[in-house]
Amino acid sequence: MGVPGSGQGSINKPSTAQALMRSPSDSRALIRGDRGSMLSMSDDNVMMNQILATHAPDGREFDVRPLLYLVEDILNRATQHVDFLVKGTLDQVELEERAQAANHIAMLEALTYTIDRIACELSYKALGGCDAHATTTAIFNLLSSYTWDAKLVISLSAFALNYGEFWLLAQIYSTNQLAKSMAVLRQLPSLLEHTAPLKPRFDALNSLIRTMMDVTRCVVQFRELPLKYISPDAPALATAMTHIPTAVYWTIRSMVACATQISSLTSTGHEFGISTTESWELSTLAHKLRNIYEHLKQQLNYCYKHIEERMDVEIYQMLLAIFDPNVLHIDNMKALKALIYDKDDKLPLLDGATKRQVSLDVLRRKNVLLLISSLEFANDELAILEQIYNESRIHATRLESQYEVVWIPIVDHSIIPLPEEMQTKFENLQSTMPWYSVQDPLVIKKPVIRFIKEVWHFRTKPILVVLDPQGKVVSPNAIHMMWIWGSTAFPFTSLREEALWREETWRLDLLVDGIDPTVLTWIKEEKYIFLYGGDDIEWIRRFVNSARSVASASRIPLEMVYVGKSNKREQVKKVTGIINAEKLSYAWQDQAMVWFFWSRLESMLFSKIQLGRGDDQDPMLQQIKKLLSYGREGGW
Repeated sequence: MGVPGSGQGSINKPSTAQALMRSPSDSRALIRGDRGSMLSMSDDNVMMNQILATHAPDGREFDVRPLLYLVEDILNRATQHVDFLVKGTLDQVELEERAQAANHIAMLEALTYTIDRIACELSYKALGGCDAHATTTAIFNLLSSYTWDAKLVISLSAFALNYGEFWLLAQIYSTNQLAKSMAVLRQLPSLLEHTAPLKPRFDALNSLIRTMMDVTRCVVQFRELPLKYISPDAPALATAMTHIPTAVYWTIRSMVACATQISSLTSTGHEFGISTTESWELSTLAHKLRNIYEHLKQQLNYCYKHIEERMDVEIYQMLLAIFDPNVLHIDNMKALKALIYDKDDKLPLLDGATKRQVSLDVLRRKNVLLLISSLEFANDELAILEQIYNESRIHATRLESQYEVVWIPIVDHSIIPLPEEMQTKFENLQSTMPWYSVQDPLVIKKPVIRFIKEVWHFRTKPILVVLDPQGKVVSPNAIHMMWIWGSTAFPFTSLREEALWREETWRLDLLVDGIDPTVLTWIKEEKYIFLYGGDDIEWIRRFVNSARSVASASRIPLEMVYVGKSNKREQVKKVTGIINAEKLSYAWQDQAMVWFFWSRLESMLFSKIQLGRGDDQDPMLQQIKKLLSYGREGGW
């Protein structure tokens, strides 16, 4: 980066002697006169035309971020020293040394001359009592070849150099002889002995400085917007670009005012701080600059929303391409990374077994079952799924156990950050899961949620999407297979599903397998078994007594199992309690088993339909439908 030449504009400096010969009353009059000049200038168009006339960028570009990091570090630390001096304490703030680590030494060296020159002019003009607008315009002349964001950051760097030096001396002069001698020349000891009455002045000064930093960050953020996703003629960006010159002007103008205040304090002593009039001047500038900032911030948010929408569309199209069934991948990492956002190579997964954070690499070239659900995950459903999963882990070397489960929670991204209630619900669910889950539900981005809903048809009920070791979808929803056959359905493909149905016949084993070993034992003993349900306890009493009478008379070994209803959970629970108390028949104590019985029946129906086997001529399908209809009726 070259250093601007002499033709870029200059500022006439008063001599140091002239500046120092002014009396305190002269300085005070000049400052107040400048305030009147600021408030009387009503023709903003004329003023801004003067500023725009100085703007002649030469096309050179450089990243101002490293310089801004340094400036923020200086000003953030400096604006805390008032409380330090008044209270006698200062919290140590450890800020990241980003600028130094960024290796931008060459850029800083190229700007050193310009920064030093502006810093000197701010000090000299403040002591000399020059018109603030004239000083500001002269600074713009000096920075004519730079972009608007660079003008602002370079000027703020110059101001930070002066302000930081002021507070550095204030901090160390009592313990460092060199600093003490310099502080005496600056009249700091006298000033710092009266910090309490000066606090309102410093508060106003620091408030304005913080607003200056806010505006500067905002302008830099506009400069950093990715033009790939937003064009310069986008309404929000175009509007902001017309206001940025004004924002830059008033921010640099505020630096001049702050420099004047600081110089007046060191040159006139602590008695200057007794009046609050000058604090009002800083507050007026802060109010004006805050309004400018709020407007720019609003436009910046519009730009971010526009960019986010464009990026979301791009990500959605990328997902469609990655999960195209005709596209082959080496492994499943591309697919998984597209679904689970692992920013900055952090560990996006939590291992349910060890409760440690892990990377996506633990899933490389494995069969992965994506358990997709909302945070409204039924306890019964989760308990049964855990039982099936844990049983598969007992024989981990078996073929049907060669898969991993990852929970993908779907949350509403319109309410970020997540309310505490939702975050707690997520953590409670996650803590019970023995499989992998995402560490944070927000790593599942909006376009991914759109893809899951539109392509994989997720609505409200949990689904189980199966990816093979290459990341290809082999089943858009294997939850029904899992309920019917458990891990035996591995690798959960449609071909496997069809093969399993070909092996099945309509028998009681199919209905209760995996639910209750007691019933399976009765089947082996060749007993007669009645399944019955309903929620009318009087009907149940009559039915059970009649059935037992017939069985006894016929000498038939009869067992009866109460399976409740597909709904009315609380009523079924109450009836189950009565059946057990009166020893009417066998009944499942765990309501999760009742839920599982009816859910398996529904899964059988959905599985048949999903395979295109919803033919009414299918005898098994007829029996499934009949049994499901019983679950909605009275006693049966």
